[in-house]
Amino acid sequence: MKTMPVPLRPSQRVVQIGLFLVAAIALAGGALQLFLGQPDTTPRLDNVHRFMAGVYFGSGLIAGWAGATVRQQGTLVYLIAFTVLSAGIGRLVSISQVGLPQPAAVWLGYLVPELLLPFVLFIAQRAVGKGSR
Repeated sequence: MKTMPVPLRPSQRVVQIGLFLVAAIALAGGALQLFLGQPDTTPRLDNVHRFMAGVYFGSGLIAGWAGATVRQQGTLVYLIAFTVLSAGIGRLVSISQVGLPQPAAVWLGYLVPELLLPFVLFIAQRAVGKGSR
């Protein structure tokens, strides 16, 4: 007789959706930036840009795997949340030092989830841990 898999708790589902969202953004953004590079720049900056795009893409693979195996994840969820928050902070530093790129709505649309989603992941993952005790 087959047993039905135990459904994810709501907090696990929130973590999973958040991780899949991070994965989709990083995979799409990383692939696009690997392809496009950094237009109108020096070879050195294009090289660094494409390298970081590869790191971004790889982070997407890690987040996707963590989402697919969310039941087994603990600290990795916090590390991914920290990575996304660090990226958002980097974007804030850039805006404060060189200005907000245009169109502003697009860049703010990137920034807001980068600053909010890590806290959602952190809180939901904490709830997962408290629910397993």
